[in-house]
Amino acid sequence: MSVKTVAVLDQSDLADGQMKEVEFEKGKVLLSRLGDKIHATSAFCTHYGAPLAKGVLTADGRVVCPWHGACFNVCTGDIEDAPAPDAIHSFNTHVTDGKIYVTADPSKVTSEAKSRPPKLLASGFEGTVGGTAKNGVVIVGGGSGAFHTVESLREHGYKGPITMISKEPYAPIDRTKLSKALITDASKLEWRTPADLKIKYGLSMRTGTAITAVDAVAKSVTLSTGEQMAYDTLVLASGGTPRTLPVEGADLGNVFTLRTVKDAQAIDALCQEGKRLVVVGSSFISMELVVAVAKRKLAAIEVVGMEEVPFEAVLGKQVGAGLMKYHESQGVKFHMKSKLDRLVPSSSDPSKVGGVVVAGQTIPADVVVMGVGVAPATEYLKSPASKGFAVDDGNGQGNLEKGGAVLVDEYLRVKGVKDVYAVGDIAMYPQPGTGEMRRIEHWNVAGNQGRAAGKSIAGDAQPFVKIPVFWSAQGQQLRYVGVGAQFEDVIVEGDPGEMKFIAYYVKGGKIVAVASMQKDPVVSKASELMRLGLMPSPEEVRAGKDLLGIDISTQGAKARVGA
Repeated sequence: MSVKTVAVLDQSDLADGQMKEVEFEKGKVLLSRLGDKIHATSAFCTHYGAPLAKGVLTADGRVVCPWHGACFNVCTGDIEDAPAPDAIHSFNTHVTDGKIYVTADPSKVTSEAKSRPPKLLASGFEGTVGGTAKNGVVIVGGGSGAFHTVESLREHGYKGPITMISKEPYAPIDRTKLSKALITDASKLEWRTPADLKIKYGLSMRTGTAITAVDAVAKSVTLSTGEQMAYDTLVLASGGTPRTLPVEGADLGNVFTLRTVKDAQAIDALCQEGKRLVVVGSSFISMELVVAVAKRKLAAIEVVGMEEVPFEAVLGKQVGAGLMKYHESQGVKFHMKSKLDRLVPSSSDPSKVGGVVVAGQTIPADVVVMGVGVAPATEYLKSPASKGFAVDDGNGQGNLEKGGAVLVDEYLRVKGVKDVYAVGDIAMYPQPGTGEMRRIEHWNVAGNQGRAAGKSIAGDAQPFVKIPVFWSAQGQQLRYVGVGAQFEDVIVEGDPGEMKFIAYYVKGGKIVAVASMQKDPVVSKASELMRLGLMPSPEEVRAGKDLLGIDISTQGAKARVGA
């Protein structure tokens, strides 16, 4: 369909620093005004389709989705931050006689057509090993970090071959939906079809294949098939391995962790009407699973947690108690400040679990799910066949932390080896502003680290400076930004028990993290204020300072924003 030019709004109706969603033929367009310049883009986020007009605009040309932290450049439509899997369209604008006109192809302004195809198509890169890039980039893993590395490499002009080696039997999936919705069909979770990844991105995928060793001296990896594969650049994105508790009965049938589609399928098949579910651990994945099965008429859903309330270490007692109140209203029973003693077999089938023992009490169970965290999946780096990797013994010489994390610099380059990057759950990286080394298991962190590594490998060195963001389905959508570990105080506005609040986490006299429910786009605004170093002080927040009232969008804010 040919392009059309349509008058969409009076110029006087769009103020400096403002966004508006406007009608265009049978679709919608997002208008953003920065000073005297007016930009037009797709109106919806390419992640889950959120209306971008309800997000946050900054004077340096960023629009942040109100839901999950995805970010786009309103001048170009380019992705700024994960988890957006695609850029958005950018359309031409002009003003005549006080009217804003947009020129666009009407077929590209619908919510279904919000995504812009990748700039670098198949004709623009070498799809096989042996070209000018020789062996190309090899990526270990098939999760968020791996997927966004591929996206970023092609987006930033890398033309060499890319090979992804993944233990999982499918293309990269939206893993967050496993716990949040218990989706069991991998094809409904894949970000790209295998065909698209091969044809449009020139990606060679080796699914169902593990890495057993890395030789950083010879620049090669050993596959579980026994093959060796050479690389020019290696990206370690192997993710996490779910932890299990070393207790008696942990190897019984119907005891699961939740990491893969196969896990979700097994849990889904058993969590049906009349069954009894016990979840060990009051983590986010555990409690998301509880929400996902709460309407299935199970005979019982019981949670065993070591803290006083769920999420206590991350969200604090007041917020945790509020969310616990909600779950209890849905029939969930909690056994908090409790430790799992052992699992016992079913009387009808001794090969399967029949209950869990906590403080001497047996809780009947048809299915048990352990949500007790993950460990970095890096055992292959400790293999005798791996070269260039060593556990740090405290003298600063090694590049592996004792728990398995990989130590990287601000560019995500692995310490002590050449042309090797690590991203996602395995990467221990320096926090922007403080330099503190920390490993963060957020979907967005992995995605944004993949994007940063891809840009660096493509030739434009990109330090990782993104503010961590995560979200969780807890009856309402919980949103969180920042690094609030070991917070010293919490300022709560609203009532967590009513699932409508903002919580500010204080450490060292500064607000280091913000969580909210039903207060969008507060967390998106907080993410930009943190990025810009403009977060108000705890004293200002206690005095009633409203984050949404802080100007970071208009011409007058450009100097503060650095635009």
